[in-house]
Amino acid sequence: MKTPPSQASLSRREFTQTALLTAGAVALGAAAPALSAAGAAPRRIRTAVIGCGSVSNQYLPVLKRCPFVELVSVCDIRPERARKQAEAYGVPHHHPHIEALLAGAPFEFLIDLTDMQAHEAVNRRALQAGKHVWSEKPIANSLAAGQDLLRMARPRKLRLWGAPITVQSPQFAFMARKIASGELGRLAAAHAFYGHEGPDWSSFFYEKGGGSLPDLAVYNLTSLTGLLGPVRRVTAMLSIVTPDRAIHEKGTIRVTEEDNAMLLLDHGQGLISHVQSGFNYFNPHGHDGSGEKRHTIQITGTRGYLGLVGYDWAPQAVEWATPDRPALVRESTDPGGYLWQQGAALAAECLATGRELLATPEHALHVLEIITAARAASATGRTIPLKSTFTWPLPV
Repeated sequence: MKTPPSQASLSRREFTQTALLTAGAVALGAAAPALSAAGAAPRRIRTAVIGCGSVSNQYLPVLKRCPFVELVSVCDIRPERARKQAEAYGVPHHHPHIEALLAGAPFEFLIDLTDMQAHEAVNRRALQAGKHVWSEKPIANSLAAGQDLLRMARPRKLRLWGAPITVQSPQFAFMARKIASGELGRLAAAHAFYGHEGPDWSSFFYEKGGGSLPDLAVYNLTSLTGLLGPVRRVTAMLSIVTPDRAIHEKGTIRVTEEDNAMLLLDHGQGLISHVQSGFNYFNPHGHDGSGEKRHTIQITGTRGYLGLVGYDWAPQAVEWATPDRPALVRESTDPGGYLWQQGAALAAECLATGRELLATPEHALHVLEIITAARAASATGRTIPLKSTFTWPLPV
């Protein structure tokens, strides 16, 4: 991934980086006192990171502070980027490509932060080499390919996880418990949205294998399916609003993947949800998650309403109302140390301790199938039935 140039407005990556020095210590350093009190040093998982672009600036500080991680190597097809990140974060080894990485210092766990089009091949090669894998979204380019990766991993006793981890936030847990309590009555509908004006620091967002669905809608799709259950069928309309984009280092490129998306999802038993995403959404806050105060996820039932304040990758609170309490009640305002970029560190903790994540590869692959089904639905005008599922409800 390419490191974005400085921008007048604060990007999501820039915003979250300002919180890492404090929130990262809260989120991951909290495990260390308990381990020390128990008199046992944590097992540290020897870890390599591939992809040293902008997202690595979000992951590496969290990994550096994680008591379950030993950073061994970094890798990037632009060797200078790998060298700079190795120096910046005190990583002993850096490599120019995956084969050099695999032939270098031994490690157990690969974190894949490459361009989304490369994830499937990188993840496959890592599993072939006997490595556990954490992948930024998506894990693969199709449901069949992702399921093949899982079939490859399991006999080798390897783990495969994928972003995003919106289901790990305390706000998600609050919403899931509120729904399970029955206070909202019978659920009828849900709406979620996430978008911005589109990145200008890399072209891969707009090229085959990119698009607003795997980059943006994936968050809402993960949250809504986690809250409402697997999707049975999908219909959608996708479009390209801005056919040409100015990209740093490349100039003007032609957009080939959707930059505007509207999806309708059937969860069964009459429950329908709607997700919209796009790279053409003006927002005065830009990517600044702290500035977004709207309910970006809204769930309505016969006896109540539930709204998530802020984006699900940076949630701020949950507000709800019922006929007995018609004024919105705000709860779950504590982030609890949650960070969208801590997924790989939590996965390392799983490898070290046996603790499991709520985020599972089966859930990630179900969301991937929704994305590919939405594209088929838009192209054909049909409603597309889904084949995949995942264990639900989540044990929050």
